[in-house]
Amino acid sequence: MMGFILRRLLQLLPVLLIASTGIWAMIYAVPGNPVAAMVGENATPEQVQAVTVRLGLDRPVHVQYWSWLTHALSGDFGLSIQNREPVIALIAQRIPATLQLGLAATLFGLLLGVPVAVISALKPNSWIDRLLSAWSALALGLPTFWLGILLILLFAVQLQWLPSASTYVSVLESPWQALRNTLLPALTLGVYVSGIFARFLRASLLGELKADYVRTARSKGLPERDVIGRHVMRNALLPFVTIVGLMMATFIGGTVVTEAVFTYPGLGRLLIQAISTRDYPLIQGCILFILLVFVMINLAVDILYAYIDPRIDYG
Repeated sequence: MMGFILRRLLQLLPVLLIASTGIWAMIYAVPGNPVAAMVGENATPEQVQAVTVRLGLDRPVHVQYWSWLTHALSGDFGLSIQNREPVIALIAQRIPATLQLGLAATLFGLLLGVPVAVISALKPNSWIDRLLSAWSALALGLPTFWLGILLILLFAVQLQWLPSASTYVSVLESPWQALRNTLLPALTLGVYVSGIFARFLRASLLGELKADYVRTARSKGLPERDVIGRHVMRNALLPFVTIVGLMMATFIGGTVVTEAVFTYPGLGRLLIQAISTRDYPLIQGCILFILLVFVMINLAVDILYAYIDPRIDYG
């Protein structure tokens, strides 16, 4: 297993290198330039030249990239143009809030999606299957911003149970306040992703239920609970785990629309603010962090496969 993990890490190095090149190069692809954003429109040529030299933009392109890459590897993404604070510090402030929202949304999605998928797969083409399939389609079709607004109108405006604007409160600090502030945005994302989870798991379960080993297990008199729980579900989880990992990475990488609706202080809002102010170092740092999240979660999913299905060869 350790050999497999080391090989996967080595395989990821070229991916990270190529992706980092694209992230750094976008500073030349987007309209405008960081110097103009820093000095303003009324700056003198001397001020523009001074900032250009301070940022190292007067050096050759390959020298600029190597300097940025070596600093990034050490955790130094430079200073934010707008805040004049280290980029890594600004990202670190948002990571706990983003992690808490992403994990809560994934949990809601699993709690809603898995029972729907199991019941639908066990009762194919029945009225309850059609009803639950309609729920999955509805969950996928609802725009998250519209659902979020409806939840705010119901639970914050009408019932006044929950706050309309969500702030970050650590679950370790105050579980009740953390639940109150995270519930609406997490439920909004969870309802949407539950439709994805239900569809993928239902299709996987239906495929496994038609396999020969299921017929054999039932003919031997194995209880239906063991057939489904110990055999069918375990095999059906392989493609499902991939989808769960991808959606979790998406949530942790920042959910821009939902965070904007609930004014949640996550990484998505930070990235949008950086884009609107052309804060290039902060944009690069946020995107690089999102890339690392996707890479590490994909690696974790590959490792998890071994525990779900021992037949997979990692030699």
